[in-house]
Amino acid sequence: MKANIVTLPGDGISPEVVAEAVRVLQKVAQVYGHIVEFDEALVGGAAIDATGEPLPAETLALCQKSDGVLLGAVGDPKYDDPQSSVRPEQGLLALRKGLGVFANLRPVKLYRELLHASTIKPEVIENVDLLVVRELTGGIYFGPRQEATADEAVAYDTMIYTAAEVHRIARVAFRLARQRRGKVTSVDKANVLAVSRLWRQAVTRVSEEYSDVTLEHMLVDAAAMHLLRRPSDFDVILTANMFGDILTDEASMLAGSMGMLPSASLGEGRNGLYEPIHGSAPDIVGQGIANPIAAILSAAMLLRHSLELDEEARAVEGAVQAVLEEGYRTQDIYEENSTLVGTREMGSLIVGRIEK
Repeated sequence: MKANIVTLPGDGISPEVVAEAVRVLQKVAQVYGHIVEFDEALVGGAAIDATGEPLPAETLALCQKSDGVLLGAVGDPKYDDPQSSVRPEQGLLALRKGLGVFANLRPVKLYRELLHASTIKPEVIENVDLLVVRELTGGIYFGPRQEATADEAVAYDTMIYTAAEVHRIARVAFRLARQRRGKVTSVDKANVLAVSRLWRQAVTRVSEEYSDVTLEHMLVDAAAMHLLRRPSDFDVILTANMFGDILTDEASMLAGSMGMLPSASLGEGRNGLYEPIHGSAPDIVGQGIANPIAAILSAAMLLRHSLELDEEARAVEGAVQAVLEEGYRTQDIYEENSTLVGTREMGSLIVGRIEK
């Protein structure tokens, strides 16, 4: 198999963790006899610094022609002013639109070795293995809006979904549930919002195509509560853009650190955008202490979803499991009696355990 991967190191610690994910993909190619070529491009604050634009046209063109895109994170404190006309986050939104990705997958799986890294009781989270499927290109983030006037009298953002948009994302969730435990929890606010009532009707209609998958509907406030009370009951959580944004950050805390959790953003074709869910963490840049596991597991998702190399993806995930079982930890998941390692060493340990 021959593949072209575009890497977008981005800002902050992202170049450090993406470098380790690339080393992992290179080792996979070596072990399994694949040819993987890499192109690196600019996005986010780094792109603004170099070109004045958060997503240069040449970056998007490279990504569109690739077999998969591996992104770090975007964000730089010098562009933090939300009133700025150019911000790093604009590059990410434009990239998602340019690639046509609409389904954001965020798996949350607990490693038994890290049960005590979470602030939640081990007996509550020990069997957590859930997947959030978040609609990525619609909803309140993309509906009509009104910025505040000079006297700040009024501003609004509008949540809009069409039935077709809901059908599209729902089918992704149901297909994935078939590969897991066969349950979809659709999260909305149908007791208040008209758009959520449309969402619920549309999801119910799609569920009729998947008689082997159980569907339950849940209000978003109840879902937020149950993610902490009984998280192991969830299999696939399907939800709209803003709700998914909030719930996935909450769910990440079940694992004890955002440094453990990958994500994939998929469209109609095989090309996808893969990134750790953590941010650019400018406070620890250059210290060599960032956890690369989320970026490495994002690379595993790239292998699985874009390159259709499930065995290779499982080899990467198994290598991560092995290193954690041996007691190696980066600073964010460190605990007494474990062995503290840095970004590069953690990457080397995982690379060393990838085998057929």
